[in-house]
Amino acid sequence: MHLLQWVLRLPWRIGSLALVCLLSLVLAPQAHAVLADNLLIDPAAMAMGNAVTADPPGVNSIHFNPAGLARITGNWKSDGVAIIGLKTEEHYRSAPDMDIGGFHNDPLNETASGPVKLRLYIPGLGMLPWKFPGLAAATLGFTFNKEGSPFTFGTATYIPFAMSLDRTDDPDDPSRFSGKVVQMQRLVYLSPAVGYKYSDTLSFGVAVPIAHQAIVIDTDMRMPNKMLGITGSLQKGFCGEEGKPNVIDTFTTGLCGGGKDGMLDPFKRAANMSMEMTTPFDPTLNLGVLWEPSPRFGLGVSYQGGSSTVYRGRFSFKTDPMMRAFVQGLHSSLLGPIVAGITGMPQYIPPVQSGNLVATIPFPDKWQIGVKVRPTERLQLNMDVSYTDWAKWDAFQFKFDQEVEMLKMARMFGISNSAQVIVSQGLENVFSYGFGVQYDVSDKLSLRLGYEPRKSSIPLSKISVLAPLPDTVVRSIGARIRPKKDTEINLALSYMTGSYSVPARTDCNLNCDHFFNVVYNPYAAMDVEGAITIRYFGASLTHRF
Repeated sequence: MHLLQWVLRLPWRIGSLALVCLLSLVLAPQAHAVLADNLLIDPAAMAMGNAVTADPPGVNSIHFNPAGLARITGNWKSDGVAIIGLKTEEHYRSAPDMDIGGFHNDPLNETASGPVKLRLYIPGLGMLPWKFPGLAAATLGFTFNKEGSPFTFGTATYIPFAMSLDRTDDPDDPSRFSGKVVQMQRLVYLSPAVGYKYSDTLSFGVAVPIAHQAIVIDTDMRMPNKMLGITGSLQKGFCGEEGKPNVIDTFTTGLCGGGKDGMLDPFKRAANMSMEMTTPFDPTLNLGVLWEPSPRFGLGVSYQGGSSTVYRGRFSFKTDPMMRAFVQGLHSSLLGPIVAGITGMPQYIPPVQSGNLVATIPFPDKWQIGVKVRPTERLQLNMDVSYTDWAKWDAFQFKFDQEVEMLKMARMFGISNSAQVIVSQGLENVFSYGFGVQYDVSDKLSLRLGYEPRKSSIPLSKISVLAPLPDTVVRSIGARIRPKKDTEINLALSYMTGSYSVPARTDCNLNCDHFFNVVYNPYAAMDVEGAITIRYFGASLTHRF
């Protein structure tokens, strides 16, 4: 604390720049980044690398630092639009020593995923059927301040977190086994907030964002597991390639009883799983402090509260003939039912099984601290450091209202409860940086540059095609235009890129091939390489009303 006090006693330019350097030195070794947030909220923030905690952008101070509302006088309305495009790619290559219980030739070897499209989810209507190469999202906000009052009130509608993937254009896309359709969306539809100007230099703020959240997953499933492969190899040796039943088999285990359809192949699709779940009312709490002892220096601190979000919705498992015929053949033999009883396998798997589900997936807390420095009259430098508790996403647990017959097949691997699925995520708590530069060309025009090096909250040992978000870098440019006194236009262009490479058997959310790796390693013993590119354009119009 003595060091910080010494810094603040220096002349304002030297002291404020020293504080930026001090934050960098203290937190640089721990710098990480967020998952996929802050991409669709505010073009002014994007153009400044989201480093706006010490210089909150108008009505969207509600999200970044609600204390910034206290700087607004009068009544204002803000309309915004964001257009975003996404490109992902994945490449798959079998390890030279691939052996899945005697199966060596994965048909996905040397394949690559195709282009992805984006979908819209509308609360009350659900997932819309149309697919787009890019999507547009609108924002809306109001602020209210009575002349002379230290209080400014506001509310805004925005999307703080979203991810959308649709791979259904190509039915043979190799990435379909980790999500043909993935939609995760948090929409804040109401956010009552107030900023209080305590003094000419110090302000406080509080906001209560109320959000609708939705998760939609539609994925093909395959299980390249060694036990499955060993059983399939035994079938080939005992039943022949055609899987024809024989008398000996009928009086023993029934390996051939399912016929050709019941021949197990660890590389074939086993089922399709789809889920759609929402929570329509999920309030959180935002708190903020803003200290501006000089027009050329500002310090901001904000806290965005998390929640233990409970989702409810529907699920459906569609099981392919391979698994259904195998189980049927097993129970048509003399000793097969005994084997099935010992291993806990079901007596029958229906083609389709659906019902209700509940999932608790917490929304993480986030802390932010930022500084604003104006070393000259026209030049402004911003820096933010934030910390997000993504470790709350250690695993997703989905509870069904019934036992799922298809999941009973996993009992032999130690998964005893077929009324739930636990999908490990293993996300890490992260720090992230944001940097912004603004140059005021004139009273009517300001130019901006932003830079965000984002080290993913998903470690390479946990990354999956379901959440293909590696380390990325976001570069942004933008402008603020004030054509007249009571009107402001903000523009931003951003470009995010990142790539990853996961060698075979190093990520048990993706490509492990140990005997007990069942849920979920669809690319067992394969090298997986991928990349992601996001392009963003945002614009907003703010004016008095």
